[in-house]
Amino acid sequence: MSKIAKPASPKSFEAAITELEGLVAAMEAGNLSLEDSLAAYKRGMELTGYCQKALADAEQQVKILGNGLLKDFNPDIGTGE
Repeated sequence: MSKIAKPASPKSFEAAITELEGLVAAMEAGNLSLEDSLAAYKRGMELTGYCQKALADAEQQVKILGNGLLKDFNPDIGTGE
C-alpha cells in the first residue's frame, strides 16, 4: 500500500493546498517509486478538484452577497497611478 495516498477529504481549502504542495515537492524530488508517483498524481487530482469546487462555491457566495454584480478587480484603483 502506498504511503502517499490519503483517501480522506481535506478539512479546509488551506489544508488541501498544503497537502498538494507537499505532493508536488515529493514528485519533483524524483525519489518516489512508480506506484507512489501514480498515487501522488491521483491524490493531487482529487485535491485539485476539491480546491476548484471550494473556489467556485466562494465565488457563488460573493455573487450572492453582491446581488449578482461581480465586478472585475483592478489593483491599480486607489494607488494614485
